[in-house]
Amino acid sequence: MLRFRTLTTAVIGAVILIASTGVTGAVEPIKLRWASDHSGPPHPAAIAEVYFAEQLEKKIPGSKVLIFWAKSLYTIPQGVKALTQGNLEMITGQFGKTSSIEPLANVLLGAGKLTTVGAIDGVDSTKTFKYLVDHFNKSHDITIFGAGHLSMYMGAGAVKARLIGPADFAGKKIRSMGPAENALLSALGANPQAMAFGDVPPALQTGVIDALLTSLGGFNATKEQAPYFTVAGLNGIVGDYYWFGASNRWWNKLSQAQRDIFTDIIKNDFMPFQRAINYCNDKRTLDKFVTKDKNAPGIYVLSQAEAAVIKKAENGATNAWIKTKVNDTGDKLVDQFTAEAEALVKANPPGSHALEKTDCSKYEKYFARYGKGTELFKAKKRK
Repeated sequence: MLRFRTLTTAVIGAVILIASTGVTGAVEPIKLRWASDHSGPPHPAAIAEVYFAEQLEKKIPGSKVLIFWAKSLYTIPQGVKALTQGNLEMITGQFGKTSSIEPLANVLLGAGKLTTVGAIDGVDSTKTFKYLVDHFNKSHDITIFGAGHLSMYMGAGAVKARLIGPADFAGKKIRSMGPAENALLSALGANPQAMAFGDVPPALQTGVIDALLTSLGGFNATKEQAPYFTVAGLNGIVGDYYWFGASNRWWNKLSQAQRDIFTDIIKNDFMPFQRAINYCNDKRTLDKFVTKDKNAPGIYVLSQAEAAVIKKAENGATNAWIKTKVNDTGDKLVDQFTAEAEALVKANPPGSHALEKTDCSKYEKYFARYGKGTELFKAKKRK
């Protein structure tokens, strides 16, 4: 802490000037652990978390952020409990995986709901999301700062042959992110296997599973094991929304100055960066791996007619399943979010959202910097 014997007018003026320029050396450092179940760099969501750590350590010198990827510290359900108990500070939580602790987390899920960039990017503007923020604060002692997404092009990757229609899914052992996605897979005749992403590559290699639901970022990490990836447009197969939350037991111990700086970084720096780098990762991955040959490795985008077959086979199975797991409030929230999603899609047609105008060249330096993965980040932190 800075100490002063006397404060002259000049010194007071200098202190005001320093505060106005954003220098935060007088603020106590923040130490925290951040748990995520996705893999480390070069996964774009992981790059965003590294970016957050760097911003916090820059704006509050002496701060340290320890990031744990691929359930190396906690799975998401374990992490939610740890937040409530005050044994963890921050988490990147996926709504479907949170549902074993909080069934209402399921109400935002379902294929074919948020099907435009603007709609997906507006998920945390909905009344349903805001209800969940309030509910987590009251029931789980967790502050949710906002939402993110790993990829807008969630899809299905397969080891031997591409999955296009229900007949291709039938009988296959397919990794899902959580139980809500199991409803879709079951409707398509598949055998769903819920597992954390860190377990997926060896499961594909050993034949424990035949395919997986994942993001384009996930495809990039598993393309050697499951090279045949299919997407049905934006969220045509599954939606994947994440929340960023903190333990209130930890959060309430921070000073107001610490909370103000932290919140500013999360809201105005980290979350916009997280969304943009994931969007740009989608774009660069599609540009590199897209194919029109159904029998060739790479990313195949279903036509509207092909995607409609998937949606017809799903036939509301996810909503129906969620309603069996929630109370009357949850039942209403499912219908409310379905309606809100429809309104968001209508209000945000393709090409209309600012995120679609992102200059992705600005983010290439981050992909290049962390292109060699987690070991590069570890080496940097050891210096």
